[in-house]
Amino acid sequence: MTILILGGTAEARDLASRLVEAGVPVVSSLAGRVAKPRLPVGGVRIGGFGGVDGMRAYYSSFSISAVVDATHPFAEGISANAVAACAASGVPLLRFERPGWADAPLSGSWHWVADHDEAAALASSLGDRPFLTTGRQALDHFTGPLASFSALVRVVDVPDVALPAMWTLLTSRGPYALADELSLMREHHTDVLVTKDSGGMFTWPKMEAAAELGVQVIVVKRKKPNLEVETVSSVEEAYEWSLSRWA
Repeated sequence: MTILILGGTAEARDLASRLVEAGVPVVSSLAGRVAKPRLPVGGVRIGGFGGVDGMRAYYSSFSISAVVDATHPFAEGISANAVAACAASGVPLLRFERPGWADAPLSGSWHWVADHDEAAALASSLGDRPFLTTGRQALDHFTGPLASFSALVRVVDVPDVALPAMWTLLTSRGPYALADELSLMREHHTDVLVTKDSGGMFTWPKMEAAAELGVQVIVVKRKKPNLEVETVSSVEEAYEWSLSRWA
């Protein structure tokens, strides 16, 4: 019997490594949206399942005993499909989700918004040189409202959407050091940082840099969690749960 990890995050890779070391058969599933993803140890599959029915077929074909959804907090589609597929197949499901930044020391000074459209509208009124770190799939929400702005856009891969002529595209992959974030924001005279409530420490230095430089911060909120799905916030908890379902 095999544990399926819906991955793509650093925590998912950590979990896969621990389980493989313990002798547990593991397959990590990656969405394939990044050209050169960081691959976890153990088995790996890349690409979509073909919806809920495709997921159910995969569970059956590969003797999946349990599923750990350790995808990004904003990967809502795959998470919803996992809930439906596991419920229909009787396969145990655990959601791992790193804690968000709602209770972070700086959070009270940020502008919290419900979605990317609200973030784009607000960014257009707060400054002239926004720094967009929301990921390439969300950029189409910003190209209209911020078309005339000197925006800096940081993504892992070149986006499919055409970017306005005044925008500067930076392709890179974290983690990032505080000194580098400070240097980047100073170089581009950033006055508004736009991001998502990804949580964790992987991208936290940009939040620290914004505070040090007096840059306004806009944060897109997470959707409300699915209270019907068992959820943990540490890799250790996910590891222990996986061991219990495999044994």
